[in-house]
Amino acid sequence: MSQSRSTALSPEPRGTSISVVRMAIVLTLVVAGIAWVTYYLASAQDSGKPAWMADLGDWNFIIGFGAIFVGLALSAHPRSPLGRGRGVVVGMLGCFLIGLTWIVIYYVTGQDLDLPVISALGNYNLLVGIGFMATGFVFATRWE
Repeated sequence: MSQSRSTALSPEPRGTSISVVRMAIVLTLVVAGIAWVTYYLASAQDSGKPAWMADLGDWNFIIGFGAIFVGLALSAHPRSPLGRGRGVVVGMLGCFLIGLTWIVIYYVTGQDLDLPVISALGNYNLLVGIGFMATGFVFATRWE
């Protein structure tokens, strides 16, 4: 009985605590990716200012969505809340459903609906949807 009590009160093994630095990096990448795409669509795409961002053209989408996908993939690590327990299932199903919904919205609207990101991406919407699904598979590899 004393043995079960001592294991219940013992601290977590080293390496299983949540890493604040990792979560800060994850949040920074996801928020920066969303901000990058939003800023490009809001100002640089139409006005051409700042010129360096307008010169990148469609590469802005790769930079923005790439940061989002890398941030989500990093959050699948066991030292982050989404990388352990039920968080893995939430991250996996969330990414799968976002990717599926993205592709379905693109096909259903047929680019007739004036959604800023979907109309600007064109056929690259398929890559964004598949990218979310691929990130879901990163979570699936962590599922126990």
